[in-house]
Amino acid sequence: MEQKEFEQLVKELCQKENLPQALEMLKAVEDQEIAEAAQSLAGQFALAEVEGEKRIYHVTIQENEQGEEQEFIEHVMNEGDDVIGFVAWFFDAMFEVKRKETYQAAGKTYQQPKRAK
Repeated sequence: MEQKEFEQLVKELCQKENLPQALEMLKAVEDQEIAEAAQSLAGQFALAEVEGEKRIYHVTIQENEQGEEQEFIEHVMNEGDDVIGFVAWFFDAMFEVKRKETYQAAGKTYQQPKRAK
């Protein structure tokens, strides 16, 4: 995918209201690699209320070194946050595109997450 096409896709995704709508759009894109990556994520998101925030997590089950199944949870964004958070996470997790680059493609400023002390 060329940079111009990537920028157009990111901008269109940012018009979506929430993560489910953006994921559905990603599943339907013409680029088969992106559509398949989006399809592979179906059913892997969970919503949990933590510290008064409704957080959206990506949940996967993977085998650890002992061969036991373990649940891995990654915070993607909070419900109601700008969908760019999910879009940047998607391209980072699936295609190793730096989140900052995705934000730039959307014409937005990337804020590095604050580290917990």
